[in-house]
Amino acid sequence: MLDWTDRHCRYFHRLLTQYSLVYTEMITTGAILHGNSDYLLAYSAVEHPIAIQLGGCEPRDLAVCAKIAESYGYDEVNLNVGCPSDRVQSGKFGACLMAEPELVAECVAAMQADVKIPVTVKTRIGIDNNDSYEALTHFIATVAAAGCKKFIIHARKAWLKGLSPKENREIPPLRYDVAAQLKNDFPWLYFVLNGGIKNLDEISLHLKNFDGVMLGREAYQNPYILAFVDQNYYDNASLIKSREEVVEQLLPYIESQLSKGQSLTHITRHILGLFQGQPGARHWRRYLSENAHKSGAGVEVIRNALVKVVSVQNEFSEQPRY
Repeated sequence: MLDWTDRHCRYFHRLLTQYSLVYTEMITTGAILHGNSDYLLAYSAVEHPIAIQLGGCEPRDLAVCAKIAESYGYDEVNLNVGCPSDRVQSGKFGACLMAEPELVAECVAAMQADVKIPVTVKTRIGIDNNDSYEALTHFIATVAAAGCKKFIIHARKAWLKGLSPKENREIPPLRYDVAAQLKNDFPWLYFVLNGGIKNLDEISLHLKNFDGVMLGREAYQNPYILAFVDQNYYDNASLIKSREEVVEQLLPYIESQLSKGQSLTHITRHILGLFQGQPGARHWRRYLSENAHKSGAGVEVIRNALVKVVSVQNEFSEQPRY
């Protein structure tokens, strides 16, 4: 979720689910080692449990970055071996690393040696024409032997040439059967399924075969699905918050961030999908998009957008039913 799941997004998602593990966007080792690590790694305490996702291919650099992440209090370090974008490939990390399972194993081993928190790997089921099940099992077995016990499997192969990142999320067919076979063949490992999962029924179905489910684009585009996760999958009896309650709880955070110089639009871009599928959703998105970027924009923009949604919903509820 490069450029998507920043700290504002994660804080918002945490208002919807207290127990799900949230992941940072992928952060490269170079950015941490040579950039503003505090800006990249700082987060709110309410975001726990939280995993940092690293991009890199040099074992020593990854180990140093994992150690830094542990010092910041992250609960898990995840190595991205699934992203197919050109800029990731040019740095020799992401999905292209599937072709080098021994190198990935070295990276995992180096991180495991330096940190006490879990080191996990997110991967595809293959790349280009290197997509046989034998190649996939060799990759899993090699990396697992280095100490990785948890794999997040995006159940699509990736084409490193010829497809954009967006196309790589849509064109290669989903192969849940391949991911399920991994669980059967490596029952001692922890497998989390990712890719194309869109509703609670699908989550429940997949949890019969896997140890966990990861939501990516759906959680971003339709975030309110997360409001039902705690009750359904963590045996938590707390009441499900309404969308309006979530907005009200987010406002103090937004005011705090604005006082620190953050732009309102950097936060509101993450909440555009909150009313997805509901009456007034279009008004919500339009009002935020047209007003959040304006100079001096504050939380009144969100309150005004909410008023418009409620107005539409009231009109909708008053319409006669036949």
